[in-house]
Amino acid sequence: MLVDLVLYNGKVYIPKGLVEAGIAIDEGRIVKIAKETNLPKASVRTDLKGCIALPGLIDPHVHLRDQELAYEEDFFTGTAAAAAGGVTSVLDMPNNTPVTMDSRSLKDRMKLAEKRVVVNVGFYSAFPENTEEITSIVREGAVAFKLYLMQKIGGIDIDNDEALLSAFDKVKKMRVPVAVHAEDKRTIEKMREKMRNKRRGGLEALLKVHSPEAEVKAIRRVVKLAGKSGVHVHFCHLSSADGLNAVLRAKRLGLPFTCEVTPHHLLLTSKHLKRYKTMALTLPPLRAKEDVTALWSALKQGSIDTLASDHAPHSKEEKEAKGIWNVKPGIAGLETMLPLLLTQVNKGRLTLSTLIRLASEKPAEIFHLSDRGSLSEGYAADIVVVDVDKAFKIDASKFHSKAKFSPFNKWSAKGKPMKTFVNGRLVMDEGELVTKPGTGGIIR
Repeated sequence: MLVDLVLYNGKVYIPKGLVEAGIAIDEGRIVKIAKETNLPKASVRTDLKGCIALPGLIDPHVHLRDQELAYEEDFFTGTAAAAAGGVTSVLDMPNNTPVTMDSRSLKDRMKLAEKRVVVNVGFYSAFPENTEEITSIVREGAVAFKLYLMQKIGGIDIDNDEALLSAFDKVKKMRVPVAVHAEDKRTIEKMREKMRNKRRGGLEALLKVHSPEAEVKAIRRVVKLAGKSGVHVHFCHLSSADGLNAVLRAKRLGLPFTCEVTPHHLLLTSKHLKRYKTMALTLPPLRAKEDVTALWSALKQGSIDTLASDHAPHSKEEKEAKGIWNVKPGIAGLETMLPLLLTQVNKGRLTLSTLIRLASEKPAEIFHLSDRGSLSEGYAADIVVVDVDKAFKIDASKFHSKAKFSPFNKWSAKGKPMKTFVNGRLVMDEGELVTKPGTGGIIR
């Protein structure tokens, strides 16, 4: 038997843990994981030089922009950033221009992406105005729906509980999740008006507007509604201890809820926001040290389901806009997520098995990516090869993303992605993109 590719002279992370082995790949899939002497002959053999082969990361929260926001990011630069960061599959959020919110806009977005992506990409949809369209949106290929409770994005009236419950019921029947940005619109608007009346507009004002209270209120509202429908809700980027506790209480009731945290909410606090200013401005915002401690505790106890970058690129001008309410929130995180997490593994704060569970295995399970998220025979050959001992400084100026700035710029890291394979094809080699636009796949 002659296969397309064999990776040898390294360690492989299989579901049971690390083993000294190689990987045989044919037609984009893993056909055998075994000692080198037991691997088949291959057209190409790649020496891993003692590095570790991990399942490629699956990032369930990414904003790839493109279309009318291509000046911030496009499908090629965004997925190139993913490849450089060891992320082999991303799920793209719908709050673009135009908004992805019906089968036509989803189809157009997929068609455009097919020609430009270099990793696997799946797509969220916002809710349509007519909930009867939910069926056709899922059949077109949407992996999930995204609900923004902070502002209306899409066609649904987010102030109308009956409309939300109707949408949840339809999504439940289609067996896909609803991802929620949990910040309560009314709480935010009320406090923002208060800050305007007091003529307060700095970072402290923003933290008061986007408070933990706004997160908790939104979570409780969704828990109440989703509890009636039984729909699977995935809470995005939890940021506060109070918000976390609200989700954990719901999970203890047996409700089908999952949740994610981001590296920036785990590694930065509101003190960093004051230091890095608007470059570290994201929503929900960075919180107090006590909130970060609570998130870490929940992660170690197994209460957090996934890690996600919430990669949200903007132009530098948008991040440096005058007036805090004019600054675009978001951090470009695709290229820093894995190095930052491997650094935590090296510090003993996180185990490699937990990293893989939260960043590969569990996202595949939640979003029904049945043949990804694990290095197993028969699975898609989505692989990141890492040097866990490689020390370096993060250099945002060398990002593949168009957003070449980060609060993590110049941070010391230990653990670096060296090679990234997507569907058995080498797409990134030691930081250099080695493939062409359009070689990635569309997840439906």
